[in-house]
Amino acid sequence: MADVQALPRAKRPPSTRLVRAAAAIALAVLVTGAIWIERAAILYGIAAAWVVSDELAHADAVVVLGGDIEVRPFAAAALYKSGLADAVLVSNVRKGKAEQLGFVPTHTELNRDVLFKLGVPAEAVRDFGKDLSSTWEEARALREWAMQTQSKRIIVPTELFSARRVRWIFDRELAPLGVRVIVQSYEPQEYALSDWWRHRAGLINFNNEVLKYVYYRARY
Repeated sequence: MADVQALPRAKRPPSTRLVRAAAAIALAVLVTGAIWIERAAILYGIAAAWVVSDELAHADAVVVLGGDIEVRPFAAAALYKSGLADAVLVSNVRKGKAEQLGFVPTHTELNRDVLFKLGVPAEAVRDFGKDLSSTWEEARALREWAMQTQSKRIIVPTELFSARRVRWIFDRELAPLGVRVIVQSYEPQEYALSDWWRHRAGLINFNNEVLKYVYYRARY
């Protein structure tokens, strides 16, 4: 009996599911590539939308919060010397163990020293609060100061990414008293708004401030 030669199988067209999967992968690759190419513009836009900064006006005081000593006292001194504030308030922050033992200056003392070296007169510098350890405690302490002095406008300089959280918590505490809070945002030394994602400090600070803002809105 002669062998019967098997006929070649007809090629099946690709299934609709396979075609859709391939198209989805191609689209995802295309979108990812576009995002990568435009990542600088996208990341700049995200940060620019996050950062807030109010228009300046003359105030009863400019406030130096605890925290970044390389930005806040310098900004406060510049605002005071430009005639935008009648006084400079320095947060009386909680002392650490080394500060309690006198091994290092307190954060409040360091801020005051910077202000004096930048030409702010001693009679214009005042402390507010006691043993403050958070922005919320600083807002509450400043609320008490505003009630005692009948102040109606204050300026709070802070870093780029913390400005949104700072403005929210200070407005929450002071707006019911009729006090206007002007938050001015400043770029830190480590990075700028135009390149924050290229620096480890920028990535960490942006991430931390988003988390802090969410926590503050939920907690307070």
